[in-house]
Amino acid sequence: MNDSTRSFLILGGAGAIGSAVARRLSDAGHHIVLGGRTEGPLAALAGEIGGTALTMDARDFDQVAAAVDRAKELGEFSGAMNAVGSIELRPASATSRETFDSVIETNLTTAFALVRSAGAALARGAGGSLVLMSSAAGSVGLPNHEAIAAAKGGVEGLTRAAAASLARRGVRVNALAPGLVNTPLAQRITANERALEASISMHPLGRIGTADEVASLAAWLLTDEGSWVTGAVLPIDGGMAQVR
Repeated sequence: MNDSTRSFLILGGAGAIGSAVARRLSDAGHHIVLGGRTEGPLAALAGEIGGTALTMDARDFDQVAAAVDRAKELGEFSGAMNAVGSIELRPASATSRETFDSVIETNLTTAFALVRSAGAALARGAGGSLVLMSSAAGSVGLPNHEAIAAAKGGVEGLTRAAAASLARRGVRVNALAPGLVNTPLAQRITANERALEASISMHPLGRIGTADEVASLAAWLLTDEGSWVTGAVLPIDGGMAQVR
């Protein structure tokens, strides 16, 4: 494929990372379908970039399939990203079944739903790219991260298996594994001076990341610039996972 005008689906499109990816792809001339539960922010961003807003639940297989169908109607469907996620910091002993189920559904079920529908649609077409969200917690043992580590570990396994299944159909599947990123989702940490300092100390480059830095790598993977990368879990974490 070449990088002519295409359509892309972003689940969690109103979030900090999802919206940054949407803006980058829109600036390149592509049509963006934004999926998420927050109607107001989705509509505002869609109006800003000339995209399409879909109020939906990314945990629901049927609703994700409908979002993929909508993206297919708007042009050459070429890729999708799951930017839905959550942060849950507590040990397993203090995690209720309800909380655990919510973490799995928000982080892993949404990723599986996207692979299920968007992967099949891309395989039937001209191929394309899927980008999922893992976390440094998926590969580094961090205290009080049991639930999120379980979910993100699942995302990483899903990434590799789906990449193997879809490679011969021209579909690439990769995941990003950020460290702490300065987004509203991380505000419980970034708003606490001691917690923020402790987190910064865990990142060898001496700072936390920005949504636009993560979006830059995601957009690269979604377009032909990343055309020879699949099955990878790419750390974007200030050296947290690899450097001591």
